[in-house]
Amino acid sequence: MALPLIKSAVACSDFTRTVQPYIPQLNELPQQIWQSATNPQALKQIYLNTNPLISAFAFSLFLVPIFFVISEINKNYSQVDRVWSILPTTYNLHYVVYAHAKGLPTQRLDSLAIISSVWSARLTYNYWRKGGYQIGSEDYRWEILRKYINPPLFVIFNIVFISLAQSVLLFSVSLPTYILLLASPLVPSQNTDIFFTQALLAFVFLAFTADQQQWNFQSAKHTYQSTAKVPPSTTFTAADFDRGFRTTGLWAFSRHPNFLAEQAVWVTLYLWSCYVTGTYWNWSGIGAVAYLILFQASTWFTELVTARKYPDYRVYQQRVGKFVPKLWGEGIGDLRGERKEGKKDK
Repeated sequence: MALPLIKSAVACSDFTRTVQPYIPQLNELPQQIWQSATNPQALKQIYLNTNPLISAFAFSLFLVPIFFVISEINKNYSQVDRVWSILPTTYNLHYVVYAHAKGLPTQRLDSLAIISSVWSARLTYNYWRKGGYQIGSEDYRWEILRKYINPPLFVIFNIVFISLAQSVLLFSVSLPTYILLLASPLVPSQNTDIFFTQALLAFVFLAFTADQQQWNFQSAKHTYQSTAKVPPSTTFTAADFDRGFRTTGLWAFSRHPNFLAEQAVWVTLYLWSCYVTGTYWNWSGIGAVAYLILFQASTWFTELVTARKYPDYRVYQQRVGKFVPKLWGEGIGDLRGERKEGKKDK
């Protein structure tokens, strides 16, 4: 049996009943697929007979050697980055397709599938227009890390973190969808689902707005740097471009409003699973927690690099919250002026 027999919503969040009994399927699945590789009907039956969480996890592990080999051959370590915006929705859609195939109620899951697809479209578009899918394109942070980690250790880092941990992470943020799938026959779609769907859409829109504001600034800055003239169509000044980073719009309240919204999406999905099952917490939150930890670490490293590049950034860090806006303080102010005054006081 691919799905557990559950009689209460709370039980849907019980790891020992909904996941643990199906872990042995992980060992059996590769051989089953290999033996039925040329038989589509048999493959379909394997898909239906395998717990959907196990098959999703197996797929995330299947991708690991692919990411590793391609990155080592090309010496380009942004292979996971290229599918970052695609994999979480792939897993969510997998759960939705599975629920349809099993004849389960899918109204809640269908709504999630649409929102997840919108999330993917927004992030994929932003990555594409920044040149992320161009041949040879690589996140600048990997290049910096390679300068501090010797080659043998970086290979290990590639296996453990870049290829394995990140692939599993993108699977784990979708874990609450599995719980929503299990709860679908027990908890019919209700008005509170509208609240969660609207919250998710709001965070996706917030991320899109932040991305667009940053894109407008960076595009105008590049024009300014190449022509030494402020583009007539922009509201930015030469001082804004000389500073090097945006401090207006959403960026006057949060140093990373797009990251704030990005994290909020997966935390909201987790909270949705808690609400539907009537629990204050459940094991599927491990994905959201891991996502938050990753963003804390990567943002710290990003800002370390940025602060070295732009002298005013340290003042910006003091006056504007990293993710959540500060409820007290002087506000953004004139960063250049404050930095100059600070130097005079020393």
